[in-house]
Amino acid sequence: MKEMKIAYLSSAYLAPVEYYTKLLAYDKVFVEQHDHYIKQTYRNRCTIAGPSGELALSIPTVKPDTLKCPMKDIRISDHGNWRHLHWNAIESAYNSTPFFEYYKDDFRPFYEKKYEFLIDFNEELCRMVCELIDIHPTMERTSEYKMEFAPGEFDFREVIHPKKDFREVDTEFVPQPYYQVFESKLGFLPNLSIIDLLFNMGPESLLVLGGERYTNG
Repeated sequence: MKEMKIAYLSSAYLAPVEYYTKLLAYDKVFVEQHDHYIKQTYRNRCTIAGPSGELALSIPTVKPDTLKCPMKDIRISDHGNWRHLHWNAIESAYNSTPFFEYYKDDFRPFYEKKYEFLIDFNEELCRMVCELIDIHPTMERTSEYKMEFAPGEFDFREVIHPKKDFREVDTEFVPQPYYQVFESKLGFLPNLSIIDLLFNMGPESLLVLGGERYTNG
């Protein structure tokens, strides 16, 4: 009988393509909710492609009472009108892509409704994106913070990270080039937010994710 492959991932805001290859490739995914929240990770930021290059969008969070606040307790801040700014940035970056018009009404409500907790916002967005791409991962949140892993369990919680080079830390992920609207100007930009793939490739996003999937033995 084939061994079940389990991935551990951090919560992520419109996670990069690398993250979604795990949702496709692994039999079960645990999303970590007991880790200490750290800024400048994909937990509250995503990277999209604008006309002048990569652009990071960060969700402001309420400063927790303690330095070691678990992810599940992190609240979203209303500071700086971020919902309006993020949606405007996404719209101006992707309104000329082949599929933005097709999907925009799925995404817009997330920038109109106020969510209290970051992990709930990330999870609902992720589940919707999975439906649009037609992938059906078995996902659940962790019940505790694990330090040791059994055979067949793989820890990507701090591997998929905006400050780390996936070529060095995640050798099973090999980006597959796909059409990008600014490619003639910027070249192909690998491992952007999943919305870059979705708005550019639409239903073919699944094929791109599958082509990027390597097996862990």
